[in-house]
Amino acid sequence: MEASVEQLVYVREDSYTVARMSADGEPGFVATGRALAGVQPGETLRLHGEWGRHARHGRRFAVSGCERVTPSSVRAIRIYLGSGLVRGIGPRLAHAIVEHFGEATLKVIDAEPGRLTEVVNIGPLRQAQIVEAWREQKAIAALMVTLQGLGVSPLLAAKIYQAFGQDADEVLATDPYRLIGRVRGIAFRVADRIALQSGVPERSPQRVRAALLDRLEAAGSRDGHCYLPVAALVRETAELIEQDQDLVHPQLDALVAERRLAVETSPAQPGQLVAYAKHVHAREQALATHLARLLRARSTLPLRAFREDDSLHDDQRAAVTMALTSTVAVITGGPGVGKSHTVRAIATAVRQAGGTVTLAAPTGKAAKRLSELTGLPAMTVHRMLAQQSDPEPGTLFDERPSRADLIVVDEASMLDLHLATRLVAAVPSGSHLLLIGDSDQLPSIGPGDVLADLLRVPGVPRIQLTHVFRQAGGSGIVEAAHRIRAGRMPVTPGRGGFWFEELDDPDQVAQRVAHLAMVAIPRKQGVEPSQVQVLCPMRKGETGATALGRLIQDRLNPAADDKPEHWSGATVFRVGDRVMPIRNNYDKGVFNGETGTVTAVTPAERTITIRTDDGESVAYGFDELDDLTHAYAISVHRSQGSEYPFVVAPIVAESGGIMLRRKLLYTLVTRARAWVVLVGQREALELAVHRIGSRRNTGLARRLSLTLEAPAAET
Repeated sequence: MEASVEQLVYVREDSYTVARMSADGEPGFVATGRALAGVQPGETLRLHGEWGRHARHGRRFAVSGCERVTPSSVRAIRIYLGSGLVRGIGPRLAHAIVEHFGEATLKVIDAEPGRLTEVVNIGPLRQAQIVEAWREQKAIAALMVTLQGLGVSPLLAAKIYQAFGQDADEVLATDPYRLIGRVRGIAFRVADRIALQSGVPERSPQRVRAALLDRLEAAGSRDGHCYLPVAALVRETAELIEQDQDLVHPQLDALVAERRLAVETSPAQPGQLVAYAKHVHAREQALATHLARLLRARSTLPLRAFREDDSLHDDQRAAVTMALTSTVAVITGGPGVGKSHTVRAIATAVRQAGGTVTLAAPTGKAAKRLSELTGLPAMTVHRMLAQQSDPEPGTLFDERPSRADLIVVDEASMLDLHLATRLVAAVPSGSHLLLIGDSDQLPSIGPGDVLADLLRVPGVPRIQLTHVFRQAGGSGIVEAAHRIRAGRMPVTPGRGGFWFEELDDPDQVAQRVAHLAMVAIPRKQGVEPSQVQVLCPMRKGETGATALGRLIQDRLNPAADDKPEHWSGATVFRVGDRVMPIRNNYDKGVFNGETGTVTAVTPAERTITIRTDDGESVAYGFDELDDLTHAYAISVHRSQGSEYPFVVAPIVAESGGIMLRRKLLYTLVTRARAWVVLVGQREALELAVHRIGSRRNTGLARRLSLTLEAPAAET
């Protein structure tokens, strides 16, 4: 039958879709199945399948296949145009257009678009917008058909079109490997499936080279490695493409000759060859060079006698002296040791001497927290770098912030190789760079382990603050954190702030975590559920961030007929949802790690509006929703740099507990300000406490050491 999609009810991660449909003679029925993947409200489909009855939900149409067709009846055309599929047309305008052109409406838009101005309220500008949106929608629909024929999820069609526009068909037909890295959600396996279906030979050089580059990219994005041993890279590539290793070696050499890969002796094992992606290799070299430049430079910091702060501990005084006398320095320490107070004392001393200070952090949330703790203005590293040539007028930073006499970067464990290189390159010789961090926290999401590498280089001044102050020492969170970093179980009976609740069944754990976050803690502490953050070691699984986030969303903000919503893949955004940007966007003024609330879903404009917790209103297009995630439950990695009043977390050894390790558990516990509650298996908690985790493959420490040992003229 032919039917129109009225509403998406549910979309699962595996693309299983439940949709409300309507058709002549069958108004208001439900269709289900994976064949519905990617359908949108307003589309007309030709469905193949059979009627059945669900024990709880009643009569349903199980779809085995579907095709998109052009709406032909007046009713179907009105639904199509009024759904928001064509940007710029809402229900009222759709009614006016269809009222004027009837069944010929879509033919007019397609073949005689100039006639749209015959309709009241459509001028030349809106007519052009409608025509452009119509063509874009047609192209995406055609891409969906192409992808389905290639056995690839049609949900990727809009992302491919966004990346390549009118060239999308040509890319799919001639070089699908270009999709890797350009389209989120497409790694080698998806691109390779498209390529093989398009006739690319299994042993083609193009395929082997794409696989080599993919293995290096995956090592960086998944495990944080900057390089892989050549032997491991060749083996993993051959396994990925199911070919002999002999086929891989010549293409590895070709990529080196083309300067897309760099091969050199291992920094860890002399005699072993390792391979870098060229851009990673170049940045590691540049970072070492610029760090050596700063370390060797003569300080331009104006030094005068500064007032002693009687509130400082001995190691804090030593840290102040180090920061004022060393052009590059590192201060580390766990919770409660006074890192923020030390930063405030250092900044005060520099300002008293007539110098300038810039405080920064890798994320917006971390920068805001740094400002709150020190009482001084702070910004993200990204914003600081963006302002190095064009400072924002009227801000507290009326000079180039990266040119300050002292630049302090907090949460330095979050600095990946790419951001650290841009940061250090922007600092002029003679300025002081002070990195503050906790080396026991998780390293950066991106490649590298910059803070840990600097601590391995004897030539880099550093101080570890170890004295836990009395007001922090009484906290169960601080005690639990210090027990974890020492490899001891963080069970502290009778001490407020930390609690472990033992449960074995993952489903029960998920239900208990959700109940604590939504009901128990808010009721007991007299706070809103938004003050309780669920943190998850994993993204997938019953207790992963995806499943728990959806569980909490469905209970705190369920679907309702009067509540606008939009499905983006398997994620639904509703008015009232708590969300979080996962990328800095300076045009919008939003930053990774901030939180906000969805205030509007506007299908006609294909936008979602959020209000950040700072009160700013920001619009995201439907094609930008990969930059947003729900904030009901997030990964521990995603929480770095942030702090929450209350934290609840599942600790379960699902999938072997591959993410459970000491640094992750330590980072999780130290995100809480008042209370942290862990729910799960005792053996999983023990696993997390005792598993150290492997070191990342990085060459920065050795590269910097060699650079500092070499005569200055040679660098």
